[in-house]
Amino acid sequence: MPRPNIILIMCDQMRGDAFGADGNSSIETPNLDFLASLGTRFSHAYSAVPSCLPARAILWTGQNQWHTGVLGMGRGQGQIPHDFPHTLAGELASAGYRTHLVGKGHFHPQRAPMGFHDMELDESGRMPTSEHRQWFRTHAPDGVTPDDHGVDWNSWHSRPWHTDEYLHPTAWTMSRALNFLDTYDYSQPFFLNISFARPHSPYVPPRFYWDFYHSRGTPPPSVGEWATMHEDPRTALDPNAWRGKISPDRIHRARSGYYGEISFIDTQISRLIKRLNRGNDTASFANTWIVFTSDHGDMQGDHHLWRKTYAYEGSARIPFVVIPPRNLGRPSRQVADEVVELRDIMPTLLEGAEVPLPGTVDGRSLMPLLDSPATDWRPYIHGEHCTCYSEEQEMQYVTDGRRKFVWLPRINLEQFFDLEFDPGECHDLIHDPLRQNEIAIWRGYLVKELAERDCGWVVDGKLHCPPEPLVSPWKDRRWVGDG
Repeated sequence: MPRPNIILIMCDQMRGDAFGADGNSSIETPNLDFLASLGTRFSHAYSAVPSCLPARAILWTGQNQWHTGVLGMGRGQGQIPHDFPHTLAGELASAGYRTHLVGKGHFHPQRAPMGFHDMELDESGRMPTSEHRQWFRTHAPDGVTPDDHGVDWNSWHSRPWHTDEYLHPTAWTMSRALNFLDTYDYSQPFFLNISFARPHSPYVPPRFYWDFYHSRGTPPPSVGEWATMHEDPRTALDPNAWRGKISPDRIHRARSGYYGEISFIDTQISRLIKRLNRGNDTASFANTWIVFTSDHGDMQGDHHLWRKTYAYEGSARIPFVVIPPRNLGRPSRQVADEVVELRDIMPTLLEGAEVPLPGTVDGRSLMPLLDSPATDWRPYIHGEHCTCYSEEQEMQYVTDGRRKFVWLPRINLEQFFDLEFDPGECHDLIHDPLRQNEIAIWRGYLVKELAERDCGWVVDGKLHCPPEPLVSPWKDRRWVGDG
């Protein structure tokens, strides 16, 4: 049997609950729901450093954030390195795969290869010479640019896309992916990364998708009794505000655009499904692994917060589905509840391709979990993010998807949530006298993680926040593994 092909479908900033298969009855994602029915959906999937650059560093290397050297996008950190000794695309390329990326890479520099033979990029306004921008100038009406909608990259504002639907970067990304499948000579197996730059703001889906949600209800945000700390009315006036209480109508407009972007992505997925259902050729479902995920989520007004970098579910929990080739049959488990992370994608796909795993990988293959629960899986994942928008939101967290301990070190605030009974994290249980033994266990997990780094953030067995930013020793040099 020939080696399987691999398609990794990524969204940018898609929440784990913005997905019909996750139980969200307000969003229309029939094609993604169908893909999920063919594979295993991981209901407790997280982004350990929930912002674009650090999350992608983890995904492409299979390493935890301490070893990538990127603990966030902010104080003390650098750009994503481009000289990792081993990347997912690089290992597949070395094993004889043709590697191709369409859409958002978000590397530094933008055209750093990261193991890809070819790239067709959409980097929004970060890269005026991207393939999407060049194509847009050729096909759009004279004088129209991709930015004429007037909504900024990090704004909570929303409106419909300002020109023809086929010019939207989401449609372009799938068109170029299908062009790769239709023109490739299949002389070797391929790894195709379809990387949508949405639903990351600007929330500007084509009008049909915006109107669909704006004319009906969208779920209200989750707002905890503890969230008054983020009701800052002055910050809320900023169209790019990271926090602040805004009106229900404005939140509905934002969510209409956000949900619309996701449903438009879902429509593009239907184009891919149609292509993969075409006969028994080498790009069909029959011999192709598919993974669908996102780099992180988007708070969408939950707890008066916007964007990402937070420990809370809207920011940190992500969609994550693994679909085996049809010739292997459907996996036994449609939903797996083990806690997983982006670092697990590289070892999973390398095992699927029968490619040896390099010693730099910290993640674990999810292959065994597709058919049966694990007996020795990790008890939690550790996440964090350095100071970015404000010192108040620098964070550390540990979770297994059922419980979550959060520490905001710059303001010395601890929080504890029971996600089984309170998935919206509205009730902070940190002072509940009946939970103190359980809280001590979860605080101990975070103490253990930080103590093992020997970075000065644990003193006498207790969490301690120095004034200096937390910086990995691998920030400016590459980790090559323990061996």
